[in-house]
Amino acid sequence: MAAILVIVFVLAYAAIALEGPLRIDKSASALIGAGLLWTVYALAGPGGAQLDEQLGASLIDIAQIAFFLMGAMTIVEVIDTHDGFEVIAGRVRANSLGVLAWTIAVLSFFLSAVLDNLTTAIVMISLSRKLVADRSDRLLIAGLIVIAANAGGAWSPIGDVTTTLLWIGGRVTSLAIIKAVFLPALANLLVPLTIVGWSLRGRPVAVPGASARGGTPDTTPFERNLMLGLGLAGLLAVPAFKAATHLPPFLGILLALGILWGVGDLVHRGADAQRREQVGIAQALTRIDMSAVVFFIGILLAVAALEHAHVLTALARWLDAQIGRLDVIVGAIGLVSAIVDNVPMVAAAMGMYDTATHPPDSFLWEFMAYCAGTGGSILIIGSAAGVAAMGVEKIDFLWYARRFGPLALAGYAAGAIVYIIQFPLLH
Repeated sequence: MAAILVIVFVLAYAAIALEGPLRIDKSASALIGAGLLWTVYALAGPGGAQLDEQLGASLIDIAQIAFFLMGAMTIVEVIDTHDGFEVIAGRVRANSLGVLAWTIAVLSFFLSAVLDNLTTAIVMISLSRKLVADRSDRLLIAGLIVIAANAGGAWSPIGDVTTTLLWIGGRVTSLAIIKAVFLPALANLLVPLTIVGWSLRGRPVAVPGASARGGTPDTTPFERNLMLGLGLAGLLAVPAFKAATHLPPFLGILLALGILWGVGDLVHRGADAQRREQVGIAQALTRIDMSAVVFFIGILLAVAALEHAHVLTALARWLDAQIGRLDVIVGAIGLVSAIVDNVPMVAAAMGMYDTATHPPDSFLWEFMAYCAGTGGSILIIGSAAGVAAMGVEKIDFLWYARRFGPLALAGYAAGAIVYIIQFPLLH
């Protein structure tokens, strides 16, 4: 049975990685893989009450992650439908291209910790299009945004899907992951940012015309500030909610969404029906990337089948016997995430290693949050932020690999060294 499960998983994984050439959405491949894996396991495995218990336990864990992601994505879309991110855009100004690059990169680093790397990349690249007219300059800034967004998401429990998986799965706690990964993630950004910023120093910014900078007249400054502030406050409050109540994070994010929903309805209660529909939660729900949520559900279900079949435990024992060093194993996972999706890799690692051997906030989980979160920056296709940047700015794969690949790799190595050095100081 184990061999069949591995073959099915590898084929599904290959279909996910080859989404472009196959022209089959990776969500479909993930769902097919999950369905086939559980079918094989049910036919050859325990069956009966034990199978029901295992599937039910996996479903509860996966549903918590799915609800959390949907709630967070909806809050971000509510902010965006009210042009809340224009508040940030209106405050970013610089006369030098080097200063502007530093400003946007640092802002992306911290904004990604509150939103997520994908949303941050889209918001900040859209912002750079309003601030910089020259496309070659914008490409350099876009490359920095990708690195900054991935680095910023790695140290926050709500900033990157992989870190969120580790947090909700009980492998890391919110304050510990922030303390452990913040400096490595900052080093990951500062190495490429310093090099690119130095090359851009003193160069003037070619500002687009007023029509390009634009602005949306549909919302008032009060609405933008209110929804931005309330939305970001709700996202930031989720870790505190979990720490104070010991309830799962998805309840905190749904509570924040409910408050935002109610306040939005009160603010727009005097508007006409068309206006309320344009800025309402229903509209925001139609804009969230449900295919991404379905992909995560499929991947986590597939990995759960391997976990219950003890395939991942056997793989962990083999890696420990052949390599033996956790830093090398996790570092390699981060490098591979530049080519393949890091979500199934982290989900598989959570099934490979148990919390009895590697308790929460141990070296394995913290270092994995860093490596899996930032390794995708090495190639433009290695992260959701990179793929988004590739689509918005039409970034060429080879251009990014040549111009930013070595810089991102240097930043990745620098952050890994920082983490390994500081680990004994924090534990």
